Amino acid sequence: MRPVPEAYGAAATELAARDATIARLAATYGPPTFPPPAETAFAALVRAITHQQLSNRSAEAIRGRLVAALGGEITAGALLALPESDLREVGMSQAKILSLRDLAMRVHEGTLVLDRAVLAEQDDETVTAALTAVRGVGRWTAEMFLLFQLSRLDVWPTGDLSIRKGYAAAWEVPVPTATELDVLGEAFRPYRAVAAWYCRAVLGQAPGA
Repeated sequence: MRPVPEAYGAAATELAARDATIARLAATYGPPTFPPPAETAFAALVRAITHQQLSNRSAEAIRGRLVAALGGEITAGALLALPESDLREVGMSQAKILSLRDLAMRVHEGTLVLDRAVLAEQDDETVTAALTAVRGVGRWTAEMFLLFQLSRLDVWPTGDLSIRKGYAAAWEVPVPTATELDVLGEAFRPYRAVAAWYCRAVLGQAPGA
């Protein structure tokens, strides 16, 4: 179940009481907002794989051609039925074709369940383990899925350079390493996703900021 918007505000208020920088950021940017997903969980993962190592413009052009090749709807069955030559024609690399096929096969066979009602019953690490078992899906992709598809409140993507740069800008410190940021994030449990949103807001990258 997605947290209601008030939950983000309450979490921000609690963190602001603990941390003066969060208090300043909350006063500047208001409560965090995480818009509801605009696509299926499967389509979101297909998008994430498509975007790997590409500019947003190039990736969206490829995704647009893929959607057209699939007849307008991104599903596991349709993706498995699409010939590999068609995937190459829309602009997918061989590595991404293998990743998409693995994702679709796991969903088709039921070894990866992306029903949000089912995922809502699983903790963050269980979801992360299931997603990162897919070829080409790393922890960062899983964390973005937890944040923007499942709206989990305690996600802390230390591997995200934007989060690290945003933390440095907000707290006026050198850009921390992922390991350093992991330790720094302990102060924000169990609402690290809220702190991450403010790190992005400082850089103008947070949704709704």
